[in-house]
Amino acid sequence: PREGIASALPRPRLGAVATSTTSPVGELLRHWRGVRHLSQLALAGEVATTQRHLSFIESGRSQPSRAMVLRLARVLDIPIRERNQVLLAAGYAPLYREAGLASEEATQVRAAVERMLDAHEPYPAVVMDRHWNVVTANSAAGSFFGWLLGDRELEEPANVIRLMFDPEGMRAFVRNWEDIAEALIQRVHREAVGGFPDAETVALLEQALGYPGVPTEWRTPDFRTPPLPVVPVDWEKDGLALSYFSTVTTLGTPQDAMLQEIRIESFFPADE
Repeated sequence: PREGIASALPRPRLGAVATSTTSPVGELLRHWRGVRHLSQLALAGEVATTQRHLSFIESGRSQPSRAMVLRLARVLDIPIRERNQVLLAAGYAPLYREAGLASEEATQVRAAVERMLDAHEPYPAVVMDRHWNVVTANSAAGSFFGWLLGDRELEEPANVIRLMFDPEGMRAFVRNWEDIAEALIQRVHREAVGGFPDAETVALLEQALGYPGVPTEWRTPDFRTPPLPVVPVDWEKDGLALSYFSTVTTLGTPQDAMLQEIRIESFFPADE
């Protein structure tokens, strides 16, 4: 049952704002400009200002307007949650909500997600947050993972990465675990919200990589083209073998931090 997969959505957190004796907002903007590999000149051109003015904003010699902060955040493609951080660092109130699927305003989104989960029966589908915690799932996913894990007591919320890497989790039932685990690590790097893993995602990666039998070279992101279009997961337990590949769906044009971060993963049969 969906209610049994995750007891509640994680509480939203703004996180730590960068500190500086000159300009907290300048530190954050410089950080995201570095993440996007943009020079001051290139970014200034994108937001219709001068390199000198942008330099003054980053150094704290100039206070950006709220409109300028939002323009910079949009061009830098800063995730919604972090946009609120940038606004706070500049002295402005946060603009975006962080209510998620549980909010009254998300009724239509929640109905759409439920429809997607129901339509995917009899195959498993799960909804995950930015840290790969299971938020909700369809009944097929509950049955499938319940069959794999048996009576084992799970931490709430269930975390897909930990379950796949923990020798006491689902790892023992994956016949091609090394191929899947390596691909999964690369997915965590690649699908980090905003393209940049936050502190909690980094900690999750460290925990996964610390389990026995995990090669040390997986610590480095590797975005080489894989030899196959997809890497199916080959499960086996009690003589029954199942093979699935998955698709990942995100919401378009979200205006809520937690809605931007959710991932709907749907599993499809990889063989007859």
